[in-house]
Amino acid sequence: MSTVAQDLAPLPDESTVVATARVRANHNGHTTTLPLLSSDGPFHLQRLRPRGGLARVDVIGAMSGPLGGDRLALHADAGPHARLQITSAASTIALRGHTDDPATYDIRLTVGDDATLHWLPQPLISTAGSNLRQTCTVDLASTARLVLRDEQILGRTGETSGNLTTRLTVLRAGRPLLDQHTSYGGRHPGWDGPAVMGSHRACGQLLVVDPSLTPAVHPPILLGDLDTPAHGVLAPLAGPALLATAVADTATRLRLLLDEALQQARTP
Repeated sequence: MSTVAQDLAPLPDESTVVATARVRANHNGHTTTLPLLSSDGPFHLQRLRPRGGLARVDVIGAMSGPLGGDRLALHADAGPHARLQITSAASTIALRGHTDDPATYDIRLTVGDDATLHWLPQPLISTAGSNLRQTCTVDLASTARLVLRDEQILGRTGETSGNLTTRLTVLRAGRPLLDQHTSYGGRHPGWDGPAVMGSHRACGQLLVVDPSLTPAVHPPILLGDLDTPAHGVLAPLAGPALLATAVADTATRLRLLLDEALQQARTP
């Protein structure tokens, strides 16, 4: 007599994509090396010429996605004393799939002792009819440094947003530094109300973590011009960190606000 386990996760549909790309950066005593660049599924990882002491990796989309039902992941590890920058060649576009099941995109970033990671991808675009759940988990050593930019564009020109949920969790020395969860799209009432997005369709944040920061000398700063449909604030967190949050009518104005926030964060 045979038994069947009842708690096994169902196998993915044959037409869905299950993929995990991996990056590892180490410091050899002289410079940062990249002993692991593992491309998978829609992720093609390209080594770029180092700049400013940073080893650089560009994430290139090799196929459309994420589509409904896809399970995608990207894991990056900057070892002790390593200095790594990860960018993307183009925006990530969440699209309607053959199923109503949500796609998932799991980002996991680990930054070791006295290491630096700049996570600077292009925006995520949530197209009409898409359904995506994105998570980003960052594990920082107490002496690690991080610059993280996260941007979402809610719908292409002339269309409504898809359903998008994002969660950003940042741990420093094993303790929570930031845990933020947001939801957009028709399945989430109130997301386009005046207390959340209103008429804006671009939103994003910039997180800077550096042990040398003294949050007390960085009072909250309003970003942007009150006469334009783009607004933001740069504020200290309970730790050596600054967080900028911004909304805008276009991706270009959003990026300008986050660039302004980074400049302000780097000003003594």
